[in-house]
Amino acid sequence: MLSQQSPCAPEFVTHPLSTYLLRELRSDHAGETGAVCIYKGIEAVAQWRGDAELLAFAKAHGATEADHLTQVAQWLPASQRSRLLGPLRLAGWLTGAFPALFGRRAVYATIAAVETFVDHHYQQQIDHLQACGGPEGLLPLLVQCQADEQHHRDESAALAGERLGVFLRAWCWTVGWGSSAAVVLARRI
Repeated sequence: MLSQQSPCAPEFVTHPLSTYLLRELRSDHAGETGAVCIYKGIEAVAQWRGDAELLAFAKAHGATEADHLTQVAQWLPASQRSRLLGPLRLAGWLTGAFPALFGRRAVYATIAAVETFVDHHYQQQIDHLQACGGPEGLLPLLVQCQADEQHHRDESAALAGERLGVFLRAWCWTVGWGSSAAVVLARRI
């Protein structure tokens, strides 16, 4: 019978970055890479459409995501980064550009869906670090990233409004599912 080892077992917490934390940071790095590209996709379409409000939204949120990416990258050795960054960049760009073709409300609902997933993803890591400990400085970084993502989620949800049509709800479900699948892949590859 295989024994299930606790993620807080000594070999996980005695190294600066445990196997668990390397996998999670790999997924964070991939996710923030995708997020930067989501906003670049929104920017491209907003610029093409001449939508100054949406362009300002994308630039402001994109700057926050770029900062997250820089900070997470400082924690993750280059050799540990996902090999799927190219496809994730494309998927991110399309995840931003596609709803932007349909207008602001579709963009806001998309961002709310993505950030809902990201909030839960960061919370799992925060819970782990609070229970098991980790390298000094990592927990405050993840808490700050989560707070920024929660702000993006709440702002976007308010802008999208409460009543989303069936197609927009289906799109948002697909975006949430895609975010989850991307994390699973980025942890491994």
